[in-house]
Amino acid sequence: MNPDDRANAAASHLSRRDILDIAGNIEDAKVAAIERAGATVEQLEEAVAWASGLSGVMGKERHPRSGVVAEVYEVLTADEDYGDELD
Repeated sequence: MNPDDRANAAASHLSRRDILDIAGNIEDAKVAAIERAGATVEQLEEAVAWASGLSGVMGKERHPRSGVVAEVYEVLTADEDYGDELD
């Protein structure tokens, strides 16, 4: 891995604080699962938007969830109270 690749990988890694700042007050197990998924800021933000019922922010395409976004969405919505945590 060249130095630029290492810098990009480090820059895209979400810390626990990053995850909590974006996803709100979620359980430690969910934070760990999101870390394991390797989501980027953009992927986590998209999953949070979907989980919060804000799919309208996805634009006209409204593409289906897939890949890491789908995985993080499943983590966030594993219980039915996720949207309440953002209020």
